[in-house]
Amino acid sequence: MSPAFFAGYALSLGLILAIGAQNAFVLRQGIRREHVFVVCLTCALSDALLITLGVAGFGSLTQAADWFEPLMRYGGAAFLIWYGARSLHAAFTKVEALDAGPANGKSMPLRPVLLTVLAFTWLNPHVYLDTVVLIGSISAQYPDRLGFGIGAALASLTFFFALGYGARLLAPLFARPRAWQALDTLVGLTMWTIAAKLLLM
Repeated sequence: MSPAFFAGYALSLGLILAIGAQNAFVLRQGIRREHVFVVCLTCALSDALLITLGVAGFGSLTQAADWFEPLMRYGGAAFLIWYGARSLHAAFTKVEALDAGPANGKSMPLRPVLLTVLAFTWLNPHVYLDTVVLIGSISAQYPDRLGFGIGAALASLTFFFALGYGARLLAPLFARPRAWQALDTLVGLTMWTIAAKLLLM
């Protein structure tokens, strides 16, 4: 494998490691063991598509469209405020322990889960800056841009699946109601913090 592949892998992994709205949602679904494969695959494929656009040189188009950034910023902030309020409401109103699996019939349907993870991905302006603009511009420094892009996309794939399925190890902890309330509170505050940063940009 070329040095460009490892450079793309390292850069993408470094960008994605920060706990954000998308990662918090993947973690939550992993703990609940609900639609984990679909959620992880959706995140990874979305990143792969955006990375491909960036490596192919579409970053300049994103920068040229003056309307794109504020649209994504305000739309993303509105969604994060709503989801944060939903998580905080759940933290203070639900006291039952987490069932590790969806066999109890309380699993969230696939469609709203899929729509939520798509919103977290595509309504976040930072994802365009990280994948299309930043990864795209850095890939131009390497003769093997294809290898760089493949490495970046593979980092996203491995991270999301490790996060989604690795979260199952935390299931015994979240059998306690307090732990689940703490997670919902953390998720809600994370969403509101990111929303505030978007609005204050």
